[in-house]
Amino acid sequence: MKIAIMGAMPEEIAPILEKLGSYKTIEYAGNRYYEATYKGVDLVVAYSKIGKVFSTLTATTMIEHFGADRLLFSGVAGAISSTLKVGDLIVATKLSQHDLDITAFGHPYGYVPEGAVFVAADKEMIELSKKVALEMGKNAQEGIIATGDQFVASEERKNWIGTTFGANALEMEGGSVAVVCDALGVPFFILRAISDAADMDASFSFDAFLESSAQESAVFIMKMVDQLVS
Repeated sequence: MKIAIMGAMPEEIAPILEKLGSYKTIEYAGNRYYEATYKGVDLVVAYSKIGKVFSTLTATTMIEHFGADRLLFSGVAGAISSTLKVGDLIVATKLSQHDLDITAFGHPYGYVPEGAVFVAADKEMIELSKKVALEMGKNAQEGIIATGDQFVASEERKNWIGTTFGANALEMEGGSVAVVCDALGVPFFILRAISDAADMDASFSFDAFLESSAQESAVFIMKMVDQLVS
């Protein structure tokens, strides 16, 4: 087993690298990857940079070049559902791309021919996350996450995404990572901690809570790794 742990920003993987302590840094394809052995299992860790293109590149590299056979994503997201508050955790059951639009040709939002509006995450790891949440005393909600190449800070746009995709939260990388993992047959798990409410105050909230929310997500992800390697 080789596990990939991925984030989009340095803040999202910093707590993971801190826990690992010792690791090897590898420069490849315009990015840095960190390899380590943790409890007898090989890990590769990286942050992709923000957005669907960079996250696609990084996820593909971790699988095809570094040989990862499962992928866990740790990061932050904006809340759509009113039941999610800053610091809360959401486990993705399935993911979509809210900015993918060829509706002019009669297709639904988020769909391209030979593709799908939603890609489902790995059910076994979702079940495992329930055990982790119970052990940590956390309420990790499950729900749909919508991905797009835009930082949403508009109540109108947020509500449209929620209505159109039934989404509970939104971010900028998960949907593309899901497509990569699904195409390459690699089980994946995407966890997000809420950093903002994707409204007019989103940029302020994001800056204020990024590190604390990223820490919440990273701690949970490492508990997931503990379960996977035990």
